[in-house]
Amino acid sequence: MGKKHKVYFDPVDIEIEVDEEETVLDAAFRQGVILMHGCRQGQCSACKAFLLDGDLEMDPFSTFALNEAEEEEGFVLLCKSYAYSDLEVELIAYHEDMLETGIPIQMIHAEVEEIEELTHDIRKLVLNLVDPPEMNFTPGQYAELYIPGSETHRAYSMANTTTTSQRAEFIIKIYPGGRFSGMLDGELKVGDKMRVKVPFGVFSLREKSDGDIVMVGGGSGMAPIFSILRHMVETGNERKATYYYGARTKKDLFYLDELKEMEEKLPNFKFVPALSEPEDGDEWDGETGMVTDVMQRLEGDLTGTEAYLAGPPPMVDAAVPILEMMGVDKEHVFFDKFTTTGEMEGSEKKEESGPTFPGMPG
Repeated sequence: MGKKHKVYFDPVDIEIEVDEEETVLDAAFRQGVILMHGCRQGQCSACKAFLLDGDLEMDPFSTFALNEAEEEEGFVLLCKSYAYSDLEVELIAYHEDMLETGIPIQMIHAEVEEIEELTHDIRKLVLNLVDPPEMNFTPGQYAELYIPGSETHRAYSMANTTTTSQRAEFIIKIYPGGRFSGMLDGELKVGDKMRVKVPFGVFSLREKSDGDIVMVGGGSGMAPIFSILRHMVETGNERKATYYYGARTKKDLFYLDELKEMEEKLPNFKFVPALSEPEDGDEWDGETGMVTDVMQRLEGDLTGTEAYLAGPPPMVDAAVPILEMMGVDKEHVFFDKFTTTGEMEGSEKKEESGPTFPGMPG
C-alpha cells in the first residue's frame, strides 16, 4: 500500500483515511461511508464533487460525466480520484441517512445454489455464502459478481433481504453474447464457486419517511424493488405503496403469486402489472400500454409522494418528468437505471445491464 492521507468532506463533517493506491470513493466504501455513486467507472457523474483544497489526480473518465470546463473549475469524480495530499472536498449530492450506514465493502466467497428460469430471458440466481457465511446490505443495493476464475465482474441488485443473509438472490436478464448473463443458460452450474463484492448503491427505502410510495419497474429492475418490498413485509411497514411493473407480453411477467401474497401481507400495497404489447393469445384483462402512461392515468396528485424507479433507461427517463409534473418533489425521485455493458462503454455495471445512476435523485 502507498502513503496515507486524510480526506475531509464538507458540509457533512466526515473525515476518512485514504491510501494513495485507492480511489477516494473506494476508501469511503472501505470505512462504511456511503457517498453518492453510480457506475464507478467515470461514466455517470453521480460521484461528482468539488475539490476545495489538496492535490489529487484522476484516471481517465468520460467527458459526459465531467467536461473540461468543470474540471478546470475544480470539479472531480471521486470514483477516479487518487489523493496525494490531505484533501478537503465539498459533496454536491448526498443522503444524510445513508452516509454512515456502517456497512464496509466485503469480498465474499460463494457457490451457486440455484439457477431458475423465471421467463424466457430472465433467470434467478441464488448463491450460498461460504466465507464469510453472511453479508450485510440495505435492501435495494447491489453486488459485483465475479466470473469464476476471472477478475471480470458484473453488477446486479440483490432481490432478497438481510433476513436471509447467508444467501444472495439475483434476477438477471439474459443478453445475447452477455459475458456473465450468457453463462446462466447452461455454462454456470450448481456448486460452482465465485466471488461476490458487496454492498454498493444508494437505491433504498427512506426509512425515516412516512409518505406514500409509487414504484415503477421493468425487466430485471424487479430485483431492487422486490428486495425493498420484502423488507417492508418483514418490518410491517404500513405506508401506502403502489408498484407499477411494465412488460411487453404476458410471458414476460413473473413473481405474480409472490406479489399477490405481498398484497395480502401489506394492506396498503397494490401491484399493477401492465403489458405494452399483449399478444392475441395472452387472454389479458389487466392494464395495457406503456407502464409510465398507466401510472399517470391511474394516479392523481402525488404531492408528498416518494417515487422509486428501476429498469431500462427509457422507462426511467419517461417516468421522471411525469412524476414531477404530478407533484413528486425532485428530491423524492430515486432511481436505478439498468443499462447494458456496451452502453456503459466498457464498464462493469449491472446485468450486462445495471444501474448507471443508482438511487440518484431525479
